[in-house]
Amino acid sequence: MKPAPLPAASTLDLDLGAVVANWRLAAALAGTKAAGVVKADAYGVGMAQVGAALAAAGCDSFFVARLFEGVALRAVLPKARIFVLDGAPPDAVPALIAHNLTPVLNSLAQIANWQSSAPRDAAIHIDTGMNRLGLPPDELATLVGESKARLKGLNLVLWLSHLACADAPDHAMNPLQRDRFRAALAKLPPAPASLASTGGVLLGRDYAFDLVRPGLGLYGGNPQPGRPNPFRAVARLTGRILQLAHVDASGSVGYGASYRPARRILVATVALGYADGLVRALGNQGKAAIGGALVPIIGHVSMDMITLDVSSLKTPPTLGDAVEFLGHTISLETLATDSGTVSYEILTSLSRRARRHYQQPSTEGAR
Repeated sequence: MKPAPLPAASTLDLDLGAVVANWRLAAALAGTKAAGVVKADAYGVGMAQVGAALAAAGCDSFFVARLFEGVALRAVLPKARIFVLDGAPPDAVPALIAHNLTPVLNSLAQIANWQSSAPRDAAIHIDTGMNRLGLPPDELATLVGESKARLKGLNLVLWLSHLACADAPDHAMNPLQRDRFRAALAKLPPAPASLASTGGVLLGRDYAFDLVRPGLGLYGGNPQPGRPNPFRAVARLTGRILQLAHVDASGSVGYGASYRPARRILVATVALGYADGLVRALGNQGKAAIGGALVPIIGHVSMDMITLDVSSLKTPPTLGDAVEFLGHTISLETLATDSGTVSYEILTSLSRRARRHYQQPSTEGAR
């Protein structure tokens, strides 16, 4: 007989059905095929779980950043196309071949190395202005002039570039990079092309090309703050109330006595802290939700606990009640803004200490 599971102080509910719906929406908005970007453990949501759910829904192409991520995903998805954004440095080639991973080649040196070591499938990244990864203009010019020799033996499955300012729809960099990408493609051997991540998807079909690479949007994030978010929320993070106590105006709350109430208040101490992924900057400025009602965070965020002023609630909470910090009432963007960071960091900071519960996709409407 199995022992009963231990009670959880904090819970992270993850809706895989919402991930699948967001992937389908990205493809519909782009009017083309969509891959699944599952790097960084699927933005903290869980690469194995997300990969399996997307594959079951019909997704056959995935992007990871690191070689070890590709190896781990291959164990889950034996037939999928898995692109590794880090490319093919010499010491990675044996594992790329052994696990049938497709490198995104970022330089002429990587192209030459992959060509000589493993004449097989490859993607090539063209830097159109981000100046991070990809062939810079001088190497691109060389490739254009010598493409027949430099690409001999390679099965080129994708040309790729990446937008630097897709979070700002009116930024001049967006059409500039799109047009640079088009100009490069016109001079290179034909192959499918990909420019847009989630932000690019929201820029319109002019940026879609043959494949879009939704990342943040899969997990409910909005890459264009200030505009409506078409994607469904995926993650809900809650903690339980450990203690309720009154604090008078003469008292203070938390480390450093940083919060001093102006009147007698009711303070709830919740079992959630920066070890669970909450950013310490939330102290004295963020919000939580109890039963859909917002309450302020007071005092510093501790490693394991956070304190709230719950005096305004019409019905006082009770010990053990769940308190939401991310989810239905507090959006990912709200939490990121209150934390002084971006949605990407919030998601990838979610720790494994909160008990994870995955809601599987419905089979209705499955492909």
